[in-house]
Amino acid sequence: METSVFSGSCLCGKVKYTVATHIDAFYFCHCEQCRKITGSAFASNILTKSAEVNWISGFEWLKRFDYPGERIFTKVFCTHCGSGMPYLNKQANALVIPADSLDHAPNIKPNHNIFWADKASWYESGIAAPKCAGFSE
Repeated sequence: METSVFSGSCLCGKVKYTVATHIDAFYFCHCEQCRKITGSAFASNILTKSAEVNWISGFEWLKRFDYPGERIFTKVFCTHCGSGMPYLNKQANALVIPADSLDHAPNIKPNHNIFWADKASWYESGIAAPKCAGFSE
């Protein structure tokens, strides 16, 4: 398996990172927790083996939230703009990288839609809705 170096940042640019790793999976998670934490229909996450994130700037802006329920769920984000950032899971055996935190698209396509049974009731009709290059008229 080939290791690649990925770089990423938050929306406001305060947090920047690089990580050298191999992508194991790229998935869309439709569970209720991911929908709530992203405010969207799903979370787009890249899963890798445990790897060290090199925080170039903004480490002091990061906050970690570990969901207190039975399900293991975490979010690390920039406290200035709210963008999701990479984190090691609670067992420290996997790194989760929010796909849209990457500065360049990874050379992999999503390979799973997980927790599909939990998807938002409006998701499929939203995908079928007309496509617009910007705001609709």
